[in-house]
Amino acid sequence: MTKTPPTDRFHEEKSAYTVRGSDQPDIEAGVAAIRAVVKTLPVRPGVYRMLDAKGEVLYVGKARALKNRVTNYTQVSRLTKRLQRMVAQTRSMQIVTTNTEAEALLLEAQLIKRYRPPYNVLLRDDKSFPFILLREDHAFPQVRKHRGARRFKGQYYGPFASAGSVTRTLNALQKLFLLRSCTDTFLATRDRPCLLYQIRRCSAPCVGRISEEGYAELVQDAKDYLGGKSTRVQQKLASAMQTAAEAMDFELAAVYRDRLRALTFVQGTQTIAAEGMGDADIFALAAKGGTISIQAFFIRGGNNWGHRSFFPAHTADVPEEEVLAAFLMQFYEEVPPPKLILVDRTLPEEGLLCEALSERAGRKVTLKEPKRGDQARMMRQATRNAEEELDRHLAESSTQAKNLRALAEMFEMSEPPQRIEIYDNSHVMGTNAVGAMVVAGPEGFLKNQYRKFNIKRDETVPGDDFAMMREVLGRRFARLEKEDPDRSRGDWPDLLLIDGGKGQLNAVLETLECAGIHDVPVVGISKGPDRNAGREVMHLPGGRELTLPVNSPVLFYLQRLRDEAHRFAIGAHRQKRAKSMASSPLDEVPGIGPSRKRALLMHFGTAKAVRGAALEDLEKAPGISRGMARSIYDYFHPSG
Repeated sequence: MTKTPPTDRFHEEKSAYTVRGSDQPDIEAGVAAIRAVVKTLPVRPGVYRMLDAKGEVLYVGKARALKNRVTNYTQVSRLTKRLQRMVAQTRSMQIVTTNTEAEALLLEAQLIKRYRPPYNVLLRDDKSFPFILLREDHAFPQVRKHRGARRFKGQYYGPFASAGSVTRTLNALQKLFLLRSCTDTFLATRDRPCLLYQIRRCSAPCVGRISEEGYAELVQDAKDYLGGKSTRVQQKLASAMQTAAEAMDFELAAVYRDRLRALTFVQGTQTIAAEGMGDADIFALAAKGGTISIQAFFIRGGNNWGHRSFFPAHTADVPEEEVLAAFLMQFYEEVPPPKLILVDRTLPEEGLLCEALSERAGRKVTLKEPKRGDQARMMRQATRNAEEELDRHLAESSTQAKNLRALAEMFEMSEPPQRIEIYDNSHVMGTNAVGAMVVAGPEGFLKNQYRKFNIKRDETVPGDDFAMMREVLGRRFARLEKEDPDRSRGDWPDLLLIDGGKGQLNAVLETLECAGIHDVPVVGISKGPDRNAGREVMHLPGGRELTLPVNSPVLFYLQRLRDEAHRFAIGAHRQKRAKSMASSPLDEVPGIGPSRKRALLMHFGTAKAVRGAALEDLEKAPGISRGMARSIYDYFHPSG
């Protein structure tokens, strides 16, 4: 359970030094730039940033004594080859001093996450983790899935390893505690229970089927369950079922029986026994062939809330214990640390790590390497998972590399593509049209690079797939030209795959020609005769076409890429369509804000009723003046 995160503690006693050096691409120039900075450095804690000639951040580091630590980079013979390359690229530095070394460690993690330097160990998967939010700003608290900033008043439970594990837990909460998941607006406008009440997933506070006191009791039970007190909840449900049965209220007894079954099922689906653990995270590292896998298990309230694998980047020549330590600081930059963190090895500066994480959490955090008992058994399981996941990852990477080499050969590219962008469009008769871009590379799909494009240009005719593709690609490459004109950031694609045939391909080629881009290979993929999977045709510039055998691994790979773009495009379209269907006609009425809209819906029940109301009825609505009633009436009755 977590509350709001701690605030940034690095706004006091900051100072910065920037010394520019030569742009010569050699190690002497880098050492000279560093020595110039060393002359100005204090012997106190802080964080330093190495910058290249363009001002891009190469590396972020922390130090107990800045002057001593940065001086080490001038002793080139003692540096690893990796650090020598970094020094050779360094042309300036920026320094921030802090009050303590723990503050420096926290600031280092913040800056690494912000700049993602090429010489730091990086947490590759930076997608935010899902939480369960039990909101407490309403008489009938809502339970829901939550990602992102914690702006709402309430209790946050997590992190969960995946959206799927959150969904399963939310379903269990609905069955066990009958808490509402609907929005406040939906709750306020109901005049009869929804389907969730009919299937015993909600207690229907919207229509008074439960009192505030009764609902508050359910909320407390949910807090007990999420806080690890499931045994108390189980005993309470069993007692209530027995009481109802003795009172011959068999229908109520059946309700408690079903809730008990749901609780027993949830307890039985825990993949590792975590009773007595309270709140803890478990991390195990496996390494093979220069690749590192870190397996994380999340235990909250004695419940296993899932596990996830991570594959940190930039780990070459970095000791494994340093990789794990750097990973932990970046991981807990977004996730509140639990009371106990279990690791599979002794970490450097373990006491400093505990101090920094305790400061972030606002309470004591313990870092421990278990040697015996249940904790050691769970660590062995995490280690086994890390090793198995690493083997799968290496096997997939090997297959991926073969597929990329085959693509390069088939499409006559000089080297295997490192970044493939796949495009597709989705709409229904031209409505709610969206374009979608998914990205793939040697490590698989890069989901944090996906983009969706709302089709919005006036000249794009609704339903014209070719025009939609021109708009999407035009906007994409216009942004690339603006943000990365010299192609130094790695955001430019090495290959474009277009879901479509000659028409879509020609639309893209025309767009690239207008933008003056001639060096990005483009291939269109169409389903072929009868739109049968396995008979796809590859359309290349100049009218050339390629087909592959139905059992070709490269064809399967291309189908996966195309299908992922199709899935993402359809999902974006459905979200847009659902949003448009959920929008209210009242949103368009001038002068109607959230308060008046709520008052009208509370008075009339639905937006349709507001639209059909007589002027006299509108004037009777609370908070609606005569002038506003006339404006509303005239908006819906322009001829009247």
